Amino acid sequence: MAKVLATINLKGGVGKTTVTAALAEIMSAKFGQKVLLIDLDSQINLTTMMISEDDWLELNRTGRTLATAFRDAVEGTSTFDIQEAIQHRVSPVRKVTSVDLLASSLDLIELQEQISALRVRLGTPDAAMYILRDAIAPVIDYYDYVLIDCPPNVGPITRNGLAVADGYIMPTIPDVLSTYGIPQLQKVVREFSEVIGRRIVELGLVITKYKANSAIHKTTVRNLRRDPTIQNVLPVYLNESNQIAAAAEFRELGTLKGKYGTQGQYDQLEDITRQIMTEAESKL
Repeated sequence: MAKVLATINLKGGVGKTTVTAALAEIMSAKFGQKVLLIDLDSQINLTTMMISEDDWLELNRTGRTLATAFRDAVEGTSTFDIQEAIQHRVSPVRKVTSVDLLASSLDLIELQEQISALRVRLGTPDAAMYILRDAIAPVIDYYDYVLIDCPPNVGPITRNGLAVADGYIMPTIPDVLSTYGIPQLQKVVREFSEVIGRRIVELGLVITKYKANSAIHKTTVRNLRRDPTIQNVLPVYLNESNQIAAAAEFRELGTLKGKYGTQGQYDQLEDITRQIMTEAESKL
């Protein structure tokens, strides 16, 4: 049975999407896992990291993105085809051979408002909450891991991601603005867990864009580690790096080190992946 992990933070720009992509690629190339990536963020950054913009445009034009699944729920249609929508063996890195993708769409911006209206119209707490769960039900058992990149909010599309998730991780820069919303996010997930009747496990905080020479970063990490409300701060920090930032660009490469960096950046990501898989295996 697949382990379903959501990646979430209420603030954008914290490395959420890059961490999600790296987890999938390393799970595949290093650990031999079959991974399904689900891009729920209307910014489509995860999608365009894994496939070219031209390929995404064709998927969007032909209705083979997750926007179609959500539009079906709003309009009462049944046009989404999971087999057609899944893109197999994505990633510009040749050694990554077992990562599939459900692509996002800019159309999710408008659809989020329509889904919110649908929930109000139906008047039940779980209305429009299981659109994603139902869409992926026919294929989920094929995978070892399903990784969901959630938008930086707790709107209805994010809640669809949480509704299918077994656990979640929170990438964050160790500064005041990036960590400020963590207690609110934890509270939302706890309350949402009560609504759906099952626990969504907090697997850990992933420190990103870390500056070892920054007093603010050191102090923030120390405070996070001492915070009793935070279940786990992963012991490996992802350093700030131009190479990591450049990994968001879709370009064909031979190795993951070539994509994420040969000066220790890839090694940090591999350690983070190993830690998250260990947490998932022991807690989910």
